[in-house]
Amino acid sequence: MAEHQRVNGRIIVGLTESVKLISSEGLNEEVVAKVDTGATKSSIDTKLAKKLKLGPIIKSKMIKSAHGNRVRPIIEAEILLAGKNIKTEFTLADRTHMKYKVLIGINILDNGFLVDPSKMT
Repeated sequence: MAEHQRVNGRIIVGLTESVKLISSEGLNEEVVAKVDTGATKSSIDTKLAKKLKLGPIIKSKMIKSAHGNRVRPIIEAEILLAGKNIKTEFTLADRTHMKYKVLIGINILDNGFLVDPSKMT
């Protein structure tokens, strides 16, 4: 993972970032994630979460997306983004038709990150 600049103590990330999903089973995986300042919650592809044995499902929530409103399961997972470990909630979604298997939302960005839209991994 690349070194990240800081401004006023906040870590600058781009629109895409290399992240490591940390599994309690030791099945960690590094993927490129899409940073989405319009997403309230972060999201992980259902198949990737199953492969890494992430979970269990702790609750479900109605989520509004470009594909309509859906009830999605929510898990708590740990992620390494720009050298910072964060344990937070992720919705599970079928992202097989999408380029990025992980979406980073505001619930992660609120942990001291700034987004530079001109920067991409």
